[in-house]
Amino acid sequence: MYMMNSVFMIELDKFVVVFIDDILIYSKSEKEHEEHLRIVLARLREHKLYAKFSKCTFLLKEVSFLGHILSEKGVAVDPSKVEDVLNWKQSETVTEIQSFLGLAGYYRRFIKDFFKTAKPMTSLTKKNAKYLWSLKCEEAFQTLKKLLTSALPFDVYCDASGNGLGSVLMQEGRVIAYASHQLRKHEANYPTHDLELAAVVHALTIWRHYVLGNTCHIYTDHKSLKYIFTQPELNMRQTRWLELIKDYDLEVHYHPGKANVVADALSRKAHCNIIEAHPTVKSAIL
Repeated sequence: MYMMNSVFMIELDKFVVVFIDDILIYSKSEKEHEEHLRIVLARLREHKLYAKFSKCTFLLKEVSFLGHILSEKGVAVDPSKVEDVLNWKQSETVTEIQSFLGLAGYYRRFIKDFFKTAKPMTSLTKKNAKYLWSLKCEEAFQTLKKLLTSALPFDVYCDASGNGLGSVLMQEGRVIAYASHQLRKHEANYPTHDLELAAVVHALTIWRHYVLGNTCHIYTDHKSLKYIFTQPELNMRQTRWLELIKDYDLEVHYHPGKANVVADALSRKAHCNIIEAHPTVKSAIL
């Protein structure tokens, strides 16, 4: 691994990841990817290293790497690993507990308070500890399985005003981030319906890394947005925006303005701002 890291020292973390003898090349576009591929192959040739063609795959939109699925949508747990967790039976030996905790621990960045949750089980792996599968162990086991195989939905509260756009990203009633955006000159001329839709698109764009691939509940005080996906006639702007957000798993809900106080206040600010209120919350999400 040291040799491979030395060979690709210049490219590492720019568009190359190396693990032992696996080489992952990532790019923003197909054209850029072809250039990156040429550089990597040239580097291998330069050091008289060879890749077995039958083990190579090229121009993938999605790839499984080190137990994760990597794609333009971001990083997710490999579904095959999720299935392994779902089918895992109650551990009957310390070795089996260690095996389960090893798998679960590999994905601990997706689980909030992992070590606290796993404590009843980890206590059984200590030297000279008496093996007794208690109710607390069973609860910890089932909780970890649930956290590893389910994703919490997101709530996005959006609003628009004559000054700007405002939005709040939440999960289970906790704020993750706030955002506001001052209207540009041409945006100030948008009709109300488009302005409210712009607030939704803006929120989904800046928080794409959070919400794409997860269920997202959109709350707006503009009632007609509830029907935007079934609206029979759309203008060009609306069509373009719906194309941008078609890959999201969305449910749009009407939320009266009085109940949407924070997003409303942010939309009336005179400047742009994005505030991560609880940046660690992201690590708790599958």
